[in-house]
Amino acid sequence: MRRAAAALLILPLLAACRAEPPAAQASAPPPPRPVQVAEVVLAPAESRVAYTGTVRARREVEVGFRTGGRIAARLVEVGQVVAEGQELARIDPADLALALRSADADLAAAEAQSRQAANDAARSRALLRAGHVAAAFDDQRQAAASAAAERVASAQAALELARNRLSYATLRAPSAGVVTALLAEAGQVVPEGDAVLRLADPSERELVVRVPESALPELREAAAEARFWARPDAPLATALRELAPQADGALRTYAARFSLPDAPDWVALGMTGTVRLARDAGMVATLPLGALHDRGQGPMVWRVAGERIEAVPVRVTALGEAIVQVAGALQPGEKVVALGPQLLDPESRVRVVSTRLAATLR
Repeated sequence: MRRAAAALLILPLLAACRAEPPAAQASAPPPPRPVQVAEVVLAPAESRVAYTGTVRARREVEVGFRTGGRIAARLVEVGQVVAEGQELARIDPADLALALRSADADLAAAEAQSRQAANDAARSRALLRAGHVAAAFDDQRQAAASAAAERVASAQAALELARNRLSYATLRAPSAGVVTALLAEAGQVVPEGDAVLRLADPSERELVVRVPESALPELREAAAEARFWARPDAPLATALRELAPQADGALRTYAARFSLPDAPDWVALGMTGTVRLARDAGMVATLPLGALHDRGQGPMVWRVAGERIEAVPVRVTALGEAIVQVAGALQPGEKVVALGPQLLDPESRVRVVSTRLAATLR
């Protein structure tokens, strides 16, 4: 018991005699973190986007008969080149010929009635001068003669219309072009104005693509070139000719037509092509992808200034698998942290251990 009591008395004395650490050691800052940096090199960059579409003719029309009837013959095939005025199809002219004969007979009857009414009007005028008839009677005869003359004019117009309809039984090409589609066959009864075939003028070809609304601001400013899947190594100069004023209701995209003024003969209608747009995006810095960081306030990088770092907000212009192109308040020759930016904060002290050159970023 005496030994135990003595041990209890000695323990506080030993605790009081334990050496306290120096105050300087307790408040010593952590050593600088070793970091790898990348040197900022600014270079002009181009913003490139591509849209795929098909080659279409600038002028493409659906041709139909100007009168209805049964198609008796179709004289062209898809892909056939036709000249202006060439026969494309015919309608059975039997009913149209009968209508012409009826109009001719109506004109003959109207002319006979007009001659009779004119003779009656002349006799009535002579009797009126002699005082044998009243003026009202003469007025009736003169009105009947005028009405008969107008019926002759109407019958003549009807006859001319019947002749035209008979001529419309032959469908002719309104201009030179190539047949791109057949919409009716021989034996089919078509009403007046319905399309029978589609005719395109291959002399002026265009590449029709669909673009989203986000691309509209830069569409007219960007330089464009066209490449085709059939010959990807032969780019052609192109320019925007027409942009649809309204978006497609289903796709919510805008139809853009790019002209191909110097298109060679191998650029065929319906061929698939891609329009590439290039626009100057200003000066950008190419950095490792690991240098990019986001602390909830947008993309940024750590700029190294001695042993300290500072956040620099940047705008991403292009993103690759291992590199990123950014624009911001960066100057050539400055150094930014290349790896592990998420491990640092504004109070961190750093020590540069290596520098990644621009040539090694790709």
